Amino acid sequence: MNPTATVAAAAARAAAAAATLVPAAAPLTAVPAADAPPADSPAVAAGVVGPRGGDLVVVLGPAVVQALADGAVAGAPLDPAEALRPALAAAAAELGDGVLGAARATTAGEALAADAQVFALQADGATLAWCAVRVRAEEPAARTAVPTQRGAHLRVLYDVEMTLTAEIGRTKLPLKQVLDLTPGAVLELDRTAGSPADIVVNGRLIARGEVVVVDEDYGVRVTEIVAGSDSVG
Repeated sequence: MNPTATVAAAAARAAAAAATLVPAAAPLTAVPAADAPPADSPAVAAGVVGPRGGDLVVVLGPAVVQALADGAVAGAPLDPAEALRPALAAAAAELGDGVLGAARATTAGEALAADAQVFALQADGATLAWCAVRVRAEEPAARTAVPTQRGAHLRVLYDVEMTLTAEIGRTKLPLKQVLDLTPGAVLELDRTAGSPADIVVNGRLIARGEVVVVDEDYGVRVTEIVAGSDSVG
């Protein structure tokens, strides 16, 4: 497959992955867009840094905006950047190993690049949102570089800040139960007491450890480094 076709296929996979996590009343599928979204449509964008980096944008149609309003927690509508970040993360994972940057609220006119591939996210033939993917082809040198060269390339990323999250467990609840939560409610997590905490970076499990207290702050003592790139979720 030539580089152009490879990039196009990666963009299509990214849009399809994002479609599954965009909030809507019915499951969405991604198809090449016949028309660009209105320039004033609200959107959420994020960049991806990696061997195949690029830019990802999810443009919200009125139905998705309403879905976020209907999912209000404690009377406040869901923040689009937070609500759409899982969709952007799923899209980024289809581009290969990379780091998803912070999601930001914007508009379609400001976020869509001229060379981005735009996909309509549809349910029953109706377009409810859009996903735009601008992706760079992998550079041949990055694939064939010797270890010392690879280290030199990685040095440009050494100052990129990454958020590490320690998780003691997870649970899943229907939105109705989330909205019904009150102070004092107890949520049962998916692991037993005393189990190690997961240390996660960008949705990937990298280590496990035990929770400790350091100068009255919580901390995690690393007890195991996890090989591979298993995703959490």
